[in-house]
Order: sequence, then structure tokens, then C-alpha cells
Amino acid sequence: MRFCVVGAGLSGAVIARTLAQCGHQVIMVDERSHVGGNCHTERDPETGIMVHRYGPHIFHTADERVWQYVQRFGTFRPYTNRVKAVVGGHIHVLPVNLLTINQFFGKTMGPQEAREFIASKADHSIAQPRSFEEQALKMIGPELYRAFFRGYTLKQWGIDPTELPASILKRLPLRFDYDDNYFSHPYQGIPEEGYTEVVQNILNIDGIKIRRNCSFESMSDAFDHVFYTGAIDRYFGFRIGRLAYRTLDFERVVMDGDFQGTAVMNYCDEDIPYTRITEHKYFSPWERGNFAKTICFREYSRSAGGNDIPYYPVRLVNDRVLLDNYISMAREQKNVSFLGRLGTYRYLDMDVTIREALHASDMIERSLQSSSFSLPVFFVDPN
Repeated sequence: MRFCVVGAGLSGAVIARTLAQCGHQVIMVDERSHVGGNCHTERDPETGIMVHRYGPHIFHTADERVWQYVQRFGTFRPYTNRVKAVVGGHIHVLPVNLLTINQFFGKTMGPQEAREFIASKADHSIAQPRSFEEQALKMIGPELYRAFFRGYTLKQWGIDPTELPASILKRLPLRFDYDDNYFSHPYQGIPEEGYTEVVQNILNIDGIKIRRNCSFESMSDAFDHVFYTGAIDRYFGFRIGRLAYRTLDFERVVMDGDFQGTAVMNYCDEDIPYTRITEHKYFSPWERGNFAKTICFREYSRSAGGNDIPYYPVRLVNDRVLLDNYISMAREQKNVSFLGRLGTYRYLDMDVTIREALHASDMIERSLQSSSFSLPVFFVDPN
């Protein structure tokens, strides 16, 4: 059989390899000049530093199968994401932990005292938070919310926190110890030679042909089945409207020595236009001493236009209605399956993307072994 995989990111790579291992021909298409999607990494020609071209990616997971899978295709070095935040001219630790609380309020509290202190700040009149703001007020109270989350959220999403779902904040930890590891998963790391090498190694198998700088719309080939990891609304030519995404602009800074002394510095004040600055040699601590220069990127978030790279699905009420209509249209299609962050219009971490692609691969293998090949339009519920 002959298959097409649209998109050379993590979802597409895992699916393409599965199909090739089963002895089938795969044409992979991607509009960019490289594989890896938004986790693409490359050596900066001026500094030699490994740069996360579309923003930093730290791999973290609790899924043993996913962790074993990625290690087959690259050497993952241990990496702990320790984020700092500038608030009102002072630097604090994120996520909010015991050090953050004590520094911000000028206290020397222990864990239990801090729990009681934050509980006294929380708004207990909010029974079921309906928005990001209500969730924050119920969780940490007004001072920490305004300092660390309100301005940053306005810049990141371009939407007042009263209009964002509470679920966004529920993903962020609140700690009453001095643990400053941003993630709590047991497996965390960054590939020694970057994510693009990992994706290239996944695709390094007979049966896969990659067409770079090529759009799916420009193709006239016939396929038995298409695995589409691009934007679901684009597949239908934006026939009933565009789903909303946020995109990022990056301002590059190169200088001698170091810039900020850490990988990630968030800027939480609303009057500072960028959301954070990332210093990329700190994402590769095993080789940081090799470079005389440093390279940083200031990140600016804005609404994605028609020619922009989509990063974060907004998924507000109007988008959910539009998504439901596209899902209905997709279910009427034959010989196509949608998956991945863009194909299902969901924010997915890298490990979840790979886990869902492995789940889809299991279904694909079973279907290929059966007498009648048949696959669902969606391998997971996009709602």
C-alpha cells in the first residue's frame, strides 16, 4: 500500500516509521526545509550554539514506553528546567514555591505556615472557578496572581484572564517546599545533538521518501490513506473560517560572554512587551563552556495570521464551535486520519504527541494485519 504523511514533526515521524516497518511505501511532505516541526534544532552559524529555532523544548514524561522510544533515536542528557521571573524589578523563582512565597512577601515561613498563609489569601467564595482569573484567586490569592500571572497571561494569550478557561492554570504547580524543578515527571532531558537529529533518526528507514518545501495541496499523487498532522481547518481550505492560534516572534540577541545566566527568564509585568528571554547555550549545559559568545531570543506573542506559524490553539467558545463543525466535516472523509497538535487542535506536550502517535501505530499495525484495512478519522477524541 502507498501512504502519505503530511507534516514531518513528531506525530508524522512516528507514524511514517511504523508504516515503513510494515513494508509499505510512505511519502512524507512538509512545507519547511527541515524535519522536526516546531521542535526543530540547529547549530547557530555565528555562535555554534544549538538553537531551538521555534522556542525551547524540554522533554519530560512519566510514560515509560515513550521514554524508551525516544532514547532509541538519540542520546538524552539530563536537564532540569529552572525558570526565573522578573516581577516589579525583582527576580523570583518559578513555579511558585516556598522560596517564591517567602521572597515575595518578605517572610521566613516553613511549609505548613506558608500553606496556611496562602490559604488566608485565597478567595474561598469561588466554589467552581469558571475562568483563569477565578482559578488563580481561589488557588493563590490576588497578590501572587497579579504579580506573576495576570500580566504574563495577557501578553501570552492576548485575552483577559477572565475570558480564559480555568484549566490553563490548573496545569501549573504550587509548591510548599524549595523544589524549583518546573516539571515533576521522572524522565526529563534534552537530546545531546538536538531534536531534529532524533526525528531524522526516526525517519532513517527504507520505505520513506521525504518531500521538503512541498505543500500537500500542491500534490496530485494517489494514496491508499493520508495521515494529516497539519491544521484541520487548512485541510478544508478554511471553508467555514479559521481556528484561532497564537504565534511567536523572536528577537535575536548575540553578545560576548553571558546575558542572563540562566536558560529561561519570564517577564511578568504587563508593561514589558515580551513574555520571556531564553539563553540557548544554557539548554546544553554539557557544552556551555565551549562558546565565547551567547545567543538569546526575546519572545513576543500575538494572534497568528494566515502566513504565520501556529503555536498555541486558543480554544475559546467560538473556536470550539468552529472546531466541532470541522470535526463533523472530517468524519465524512474517507481514507484520511487526523492527528497531532494541529490535526486535533489541542495543546500537546511532546511526550503526549508521541504517546498518541504510538497508540495510533498500534491500531495501524493491527489494521494492516487484518483482511480489511480500515482506520478511524481520529485516533483520539479531539474534544
